[in-house]
Amino acid sequence: MDILQIVIVIAVLGLLVKPLGTYVYHVFSNESNWTDRIFSRVERIIYALIGLKKREGMTWKTYALSVIAANVVLVAIGYVLLRIQGGLLLNPSGNANMESTLSFNTIISFMTNTNLQHYSGESGVTYLTQMAVITMMMFTSAATGFSVAVAFVRGITSKGRTIGNFFEDFVKGHVRIFLPISFLMTLVLVALQVPQTLDPTLVVTTLQGVTQHIPMGPVASLETIKHIGTNGGGFFGVNSAHPFENPSGITNVLEILMMWALPASLPYMFGRFARNRKQGWVIFSAMMALFLVFVSLTYFSEKAGSPAMNAIGIDVSQGSMEGKEVRFGIAQSALFTAVTTAATTGSVNNMHDTLTPLGGIAPLAQMMLNCVFGGKGVGLMNMLMYAMLGVFLCGLMVGRTPEFLGRKIEPREMKLIAIAILAHPLIILAPTAIAFMTELGKGSISNPNFHGITQVLYEYTSSAANNGSGFEGLADNTPFWNITTGLVMFFGRYISMIAMLAVAGSLVRKTHVPETIGTFRTDNALFTGILVGTVLLIGALTFLPVIALGPVAEYLTLR
Repeated sequence: MDILQIVIVIAVLGLLVKPLGTYVYHVFSNESNWTDRIFSRVERIIYALIGLKKREGMTWKTYALSVIAANVVLVAIGYVLLRIQGGLLLNPSGNANMESTLSFNTIISFMTNTNLQHYSGESGVTYLTQMAVITMMMFTSAATGFSVAVAFVRGITSKGRTIGNFFEDFVKGHVRIFLPISFLMTLVLVALQVPQTLDPTLVVTTLQGVTQHIPMGPVASLETIKHIGTNGGGFFGVNSAHPFENPSGITNVLEILMMWALPASLPYMFGRFARNRKQGWVIFSAMMALFLVFVSLTYFSEKAGSPAMNAIGIDVSQGSMEGKEVRFGIAQSALFTAVTTAATTGSVNNMHDTLTPLGGIAPLAQMMLNCVFGGKGVGLMNMLMYAMLGVFLCGLMVGRTPEFLGRKIEPREMKLIAIAILAHPLIILAPTAIAFMTELGKGSISNPNFHGITQVLYEYTSSAANNGSGFEGLADNTPFWNITTGLVMFFGRYISMIAMLAVAGSLVRKTHVPETIGTFRTDNALFTGILVGTVLLIGALTFLPVIALGPVAEYLTLR
């Protein structure tokens, strides 16, 4: 029954890929289609308000600067609101102003779509900042990521000379994708008993006669964009393990599909842009193959239970249920864990810190690879980056100039791809080493052995991959952790984003090369295997040693 649950959810996802991918293609194709009749009037009003009279195409530099400028404005507004939230309206719990380094970490976290929280949601922010800062940035950061991904796809597939207009893409992402889907799913979650209210905390009397104050608030609206936008920040400290955020198995499946469906549909969208749907299915197949390996590792590791518990005779017939909700069990906990790190969402319905050592490798590895579906388009961009790298390596083997989608991959593109590939492990491994050199013995790292290595490594991997989930066990609300993870989130978001836009800007200017008998095909099963192999090879070369020091070493000590 457990495996059947997982298979059914994956099957439903498969049914959603084509219609959603087609819809996203229509939204961003800049060609007249049926979505214009529904949304164009609203968009014209917004364009008039922001002064966007001519929606001309941008160069990659202008596009990147527009992304950064828009993000800077939103960061400034959000930071100020967090710093003064204690004196503003809609603060029924009387929460105080947020401390400066925590405000810095929080605003960077939500602007970069990471949603790492060094505070507990119900006590760290007010109703106003939950809506005006946290929820607002869940929309804007998701739309920003989608816009950049679409611009990148245009650059490598278009025969024109532009990658699009950021502000037009940004508005369309909100109006045609995130707002309508979030509105509908909010109504569904409310119908399934997820709270949506501005009332103060609920006061109840327990069976023991004690008065208890239960935090509530506008939970359902945050919960939908949290998953649809692959954000992950929780209204409550325990995130989607809380019964108000995720009350049943039905809501659990819905939340899995919400955070998985859009990222999984983007490869199909890419195939539509490339005028070759096989190209999209190759990317999707590579992502799904990797995902199935990792979800299987998590499920079977958790189902087998902890070797230490097995050795002392504890009943583990249900598997390792430590840190998991009984209403979800092993199957839905393992699937949620795999999806939330594959889609870089960061929402959790169980405590990852309590996963078995091998079960904990899967979420860690997916964030290190950062291309297994991914969120907001980052997975698609990174997988296409690996596709170009795979084509380049194959070209070197046969002595032919590599081509991808009719454009030559030359030194400039490979240098930019190398920057994106090398930056990711650098901003993970360097801060991890610094943390152990400076923080060990100060009390913030609660577990100084192999598990402690995994905790610190997970914190920075989650930050760099803009995931936001935590292994916990760290006393991370300190200036050191707030500042270092804030910087890692910033660099993890914008270095690769700018590098990929530069690649798109370079390729869009190149003359299309006609396909010949010697052209290396990238739309068949062979290239799917090459793509998976390239991802695993690069991942193993960069991260296998540190994984051996953490979860692998912990697993061996428990045998």
